[in-house]
Amino acid sequence: MKIEGFPYMNVVWDELTPVTSMNESGTATSRSARAGDVCLRMVEFSPGYRADHWCAKGHAVLVLEGSLTTVLDDGSSFVTTAGQSFLIGDNSGRHLVHTEIGAKMFIVD
Repeated sequence: MKIEGFPYMNVVWDELTPVTSMNESGTATSRSARAGDVCLRMVEFSPGYRADHWCAKGHAVLVLEGSLTTVLDDGSSFVTTAGQSFLIGDNSGRHLVHTEIGAKMFIVD
């Protein structure tokens, strides 16, 4: 990831419009700020959330609240809990996320 080509930017999350999407089960509510090729997101998954798609995009994720399970297309899975992070590169394998209890995350991609 290259972070270049834009000046200092202060993000006030509560001032950004939330966007809620339905998925295979549950909802994802996100607020996003974009600068150049970098997107910052604050995302909240409802309890019982399961993504409706496999993703190949790279992310740096910090779980702020709750717990998130990430399943890779090779069948392996990883649980990331509050205070933990995970990193996956672009085209490093598809992944799908779900949560039993809900989760709030800060994501850079």
